[in-house]
Amino acid sequence: MSQIIFSPSKYIQGRGEITRLGVYCLQMGARGAYAIVDPYILSLYGQEISGGFASEHIPLLLREFRGECSLAQVEQIMAELDSGSMNVIVGIGGGKTLDTAKAVSHFAGLPVMLVPTVASTDAPCSALSVLYSESGEFDRYLPLRRSPDIVVADTAIIAKAPVRLLAAGMGDALSTYYEARACSRSGAVTSTGGTGTIAALALARTCLDTLLSDGEQALQDAGNGQATAAVEHVVEANIYLSGIGFESGGLAAAHAIHNGLTLLEECRTVLHGEKVAFATLAQLMLEGAAEDEISSVVDFCRLANLPVTLAELGLSAVDQDRLLAAAEASCTEGSPMANMPFTVSPQQVLEAILAADRRGASVF
Repeated sequence: MSQIIFSPSKYIQGRGEITRLGVYCLQMGARGAYAIVDPYILSLYGQEISGGFASEHIPLLLREFRGECSLAQVEQIMAELDSGSMNVIVGIGGGKTLDTAKAVSHFAGLPVMLVPTVASTDAPCSALSVLYSESGEFDRYLPLRRSPDIVVADTAIIAKAPVRLLAAGMGDALSTYYEARACSRSGAVTSTGGTGTIAALALARTCLDTLLSDGEQALQDAGNGQATAAVEHVVEANIYLSGIGFESGGLAAAHAIHNGLTLLEECRTVLHGEKVAFATLAQLMLEGAAEDEISSVVDFCRLANLPVTLAELGLSAVDQDRLLAAAEASCTEGSPMANMPFTVSPQQVLEAILAADRRGASVF
């Protein structure tokens, strides 16, 4: 089996990068850029974005992103594109804005530059878009032919976002090493189409180490809107280290359990990374991990205000039959649960969820 690693061609991070997007598009050979921009970001930084392209004499068409990351919206944008003059796609904003830009790039056969303005997930570096219906229901995963060409993270903007979003990104990134380790032990095939690499596992480990060493300080600094060294480190961990680690290292029980929990409407307002944090603890319970490893995860989640109990997920009143249904969903065919190095049953998942809840509620 081949070992495969996916990665953006370039990952660029720093303060004030929003003003240099034109420079990077020029390096991509842009004759013109079509930018899909989150409306809030456009209202705050529209002048900086436009000015950066004007200074490089690159024609820019700005399209405010509204609605859903849906196939209908992607097709509408495709109809607006004049590929003869606009030959680079740019996405600036949150997850759905970026996924829309990636999908347009995929169908148009054009390069794409992504500019995440929050660090709440590791999706910006991935070769995948999640599409929804116009009413907001999950539609499909769209595997892309390649990773984004360039990902640019402006940490001055990210540091000003609500700190809960940075913490959620840390919760998502927290699972990366444990899932990649499970996939390494089982020899699982990742979404790249091959097994994980030494590099992917090393990046996943560095991601975890960065969270544990810099996470607390980063949350304090971001809470004050400051893009300090700690914030810079955690942004890189959330977006790049976790992005490469999950895609090329592989997903396992934590994301499988997360996917099952999404069936429970009581926790649908809980952010993706917040659910993943609890599911990471559940994976460790499922594995029978060492107590020092479990304690490290619980302590980290507490300092980052990430959920470690069912009550913190809004699930305190959910009976075990419904939790079992979520556990069953986590074990369906095609679930990353199959990447665990041992066979897992829904009953074992339920027991791991309940054990995680008990451990999260205890004080050592």
